[in-house]
Amino acid sequence: MRGRRAYRARLAAAGAAVVTVAAGLGVRTVADGALAKYAGDALYTVLICALVALCAPRARPLTVAGTGLVLSWAVELSQLTGVPAELSRHSAVARLVLGSTFNAPDLLWYAVGAAAAWGVHTAAPASRAPGPRASASR
Repeated sequence: MRGRRAYRARLAAAGAAVVTVAAGLGVRTVADGALAKYAGDALYTVLICALVALCAPRARPLTVAGTGLVLSWAVELSQLTGVPAELSRHSAVARLVLGSTFNAPDLLWYAVGAAAAWGVHTAAPASRAPGPRASASR
């Protein structure tokens, strides 16, 4: 039963990652400026949370959201070193994943994304599933 629950949780996390990428592309298609930028920041953290949930399907929603937030903040703060900017000059993937320029308001929008991911993860049926029943011990 546990393996099946973890499989379903991983499947849901993978689906959430795909939906998040699609939402990010959609926002960039229909909006620009600050709206697109900050929605993208929030969705960046939502994607990281989905990937954390994919890797650790039994993690609690708060742990997933907290990990996603810390990783997002770490990437943003690393931009103060100039290393992501240098890597971004040579790679489109690095530019998408690491960014290039520190922007303090991004830290807030990452928190918004983590809160949204926490809310969705908390409301998801898999995160509310009861643990193994005492009568089902075999």
